[in-house]
Amino acid sequence: MPETLRLLTDRFDTPIGEMIIVADHDGNLRAVEWTDHEERLQRSLRLHYGRNGFKLEPAKNPSGLSDVMKRYFAGELAAINALPVQTAGTPFQREVWRALRQIPHGTTVSYGKLAAQIGRPNAVRAVGLANGSNPIGVVVPCHRVIGSNGSLTGYGGGLERKRWLLNHEDANPQHKKQTASLPLQLT
Repeated sequence: MPETLRLLTDRFDTPIGEMIIVADHDGNLRAVEWTDHEERLQRSLRLHYGRNGFKLEPAKNPSGLSDVMKRYFAGELAAINALPVQTAGTPFQREVWRALRQIPHGTTVSYGKLAAQIGRPNAVRAVGLANGSNPIGVVVPCHRVIGSNGSLTGYGGGLERKRWLLNHEDANPQHKKQTASLPLQLT
């Protein structure tokens, strides 16, 4: 029987609501969610690790991850670029999530452009589904993906949060050209 994955959780306030992070004992960020969507977090963890494959344990600022997230919300956008992340998911989902980390702060891409960037221009809907099932929002910036006509489209945390995140990043133009430096690790 596989060993139960022990995961650490912390909660903290942001300008757009209380956030919960989930990390492993090696310091990898495993999930990020808004506490008003905590049931979705539980479903995602069960999907990725199995109903009895993980145990959540409260922790204060695991591996300094909460502090890094707070720095992002305080305007230090590049703080999250090098955060180590690790998750389950299908190979296609992980490919999309890796591509999301390459979208620079202050910019957006359409689902079609993201599909083309990963070499699958006809997989726009699949890219949208993978984007929507991203367990590490903000750090794996699914909020930077918009409709082909430039409209804000679905975001798990709500369109108001998506709008806030995009405005927050655009308000710091010195960070626009910085991209994520660490790829998503595969499990």
